[in-house]
Amino acid sequence: MAKFNPNSKTLAACIAEIEKFRKARKLDDKEIITSLDLPDIWKTKELAVSNVPGGFNKIILPFFTDGPATFYISSAGPYVKVPLHSHDEGAGIRVIMSGSITYKDKELEAGGWMYLKAGAPYEFTVGPRGVSMFYCYQCCCA
Repeated sequence: MAKFNPNSKTLAACIAEIEKFRKARKLDDKEIITSLDLPDIWKTKELAVSNVPGGFNKIILPFFTDGPATFYISSAGPYVKVPLHSHDEGAGIRVIMSGSITYKDKELEAGGWMYLKAGAPYEFTVGPRGVSMFYCYQCCCA
């Protein structure tokens, strides 16, 4: 695996990937979609993100807002370390759905969240039960 660099793709490039996926799947921008409408999203790997720290699985969710942002779900097993990095193109938020991460000696558990200011360096370690997280970025970290 190449060195992890969350700034290797632009937000515009990620949005173009989502638009391509939506067009291929004939997803209408005016309709509500759910995970049940795309039950194979994890299996097809069409929106899989390969530029992640070792031990993580991550996908781009197939939607975006009127403002510049992309959405992701990721998971990792116990004690995976995410190296020091920053998201230079824009701010973001991550929400812990299950498991935990430790950031600066603080354990964020399910329901916990962290706001990431653009360009602010950070690192964390996954907790003993692994983790599943939801992200929203004003940048692309694919």
